[in-house]
Amino acid sequence: MSSRTSRTRRCAAGLTAALALTLAACSAGSDAGGGGDAAPGEVSGDITLLTPIYEGTEGQRLLEDELLPQFYEQYPNVTVTVDYTTYGQLNEKLTTAVASGLIPDVMMMGVGWIEGFADRGILANLSEDAGYTQADLEADYAPQIVEAGMWDDSVFALPIMLDTRVGVARMDLLAEAGYDHTPTSWEELREMAIALTERDAAGTLQRTGFDIMSTDLRQGFETMFFSSGGSLFNEDFTEPTFNSPEGVETLQFLVDLVNTDGIEDIGFTSTDAEVNPLLNGRAAMGIAHNSLWTQAEDAAPDVMEHLQPFTIPGEVPGMFFGGTMASVAAGSEHPEAAQALTEFLASPDAALAANEQRGNVPALTELLDSDYVQGNVMVQFAMENLDVAQREGGPPAWLEIRGDIKPAIEAALLQQQTPQEALDTLADAAQAAIDR
Repeated sequence: MSSRTSRTRRCAAGLTAALALTLAACSAGSDAGGGGDAAPGEVSGDITLLTPIYEGTEGQRLLEDELLPQFYEQYPNVTVTVDYTTYGQLNEKLTTAVASGLIPDVMMMGVGWIEGFADRGILANLSEDAGYTQADLEADYAPQIVEAGMWDDSVFALPIMLDTRVGVARMDLLAEAGYDHTPTSWEELREMAIALTERDAAGTLQRTGFDIMSTDLRQGFETMFFSSGGSLFNEDFTEPTFNSPEGVETLQFLVDLVNTDGIEDIGFTSTDAEVNPLLNGRAAMGIAHNSLWTQAEDAAPDVMEHLQPFTIPGEVPGMFFGGTMASVAAGSEHPEAAQALTEFLASPDAALAANEQRGNVPALTELLDSDYVQGNVMVQFAMENLDVAQREGGPPAWLEIRGDIKPAIEAALLQQQTPQEALDTLADAAQAAIDR
């Protein structure tokens, strides 16, 4: 066990003890099992967990056959009922739960989600209830992911995993075209993308030089936008800045790649593609999720040695990150049990197992030394470059705003609107959502 692991566990144990003391008053009158200074064996309650991860048979097996039994060893008087969902259905699930008053005790949600639910008083304030501070968490997590779990200067969620979007190049295909390095600027990225694009005699696209359509268009645009030096909102999140000169320049760059340079056709690939085009040679470069490495292990192990991640080289290095965090319901009838489960899920061993299952990036910096990270080029690159990563979100209305971004980008790519028109329309809608 590393010294950092030991320190983190000591920290978690200390925070759990602090929580138990603090919650003594909070739980007075409730049927929470723990007393004011309850030991783990004295904490009790039947609690619910809503999770968009641990998906599929393998994920469910990991959670129910491996992780929860470990949790029950520490907390034998707590039982957990799991509600599995997807990120696509999570917002509807949470909205329905809030409307019905049946809010899960522990909720896993994404980066950009915490602000809205914390602002509405749905999440427990872990700074007030458990003594978590931003400084404490930043000792063990990247500051960016800690910030994603905060609202109004308080901690509302503990980070478990990150997922990133970065540039990825097939170095064998680049070498065939005479390149021995990844792009060093937008201009060179465009030059290389054009040179690496292949069409047959009939003009049918055979290989894109830079794939932007296997990744969610919103996240791909933001990855490029961040590299332009742009920000999604002003500093106090009261105004959107999608339609800044940097935003328009970014969207125009993507529109030109598709419509002027012909590096990719609409529909050539999509987020539903069974095999990422970087793995089957239909793309030479692209913006990809960090899970590409684990996909390659299953689908194309022979190309793994050729995959080279890179930050998008604009005014600043561009890298997008999202992630999954765990929070406690403010109205939980068993706050000690819910907090114990949250801390367990965010602990090093449980978080590492969840990250391995999804091919994601651990939020705990100490896990950079783990065999999993050291053996995964994409995850290792992401962790080593988190200092330049930027996230989406910010205002409480983010979940409403984000749904409008992809249609705006599509309108520009399809040349139904100019980039300026598309982003102005998007900014107007975002401002209206913020002002409501």
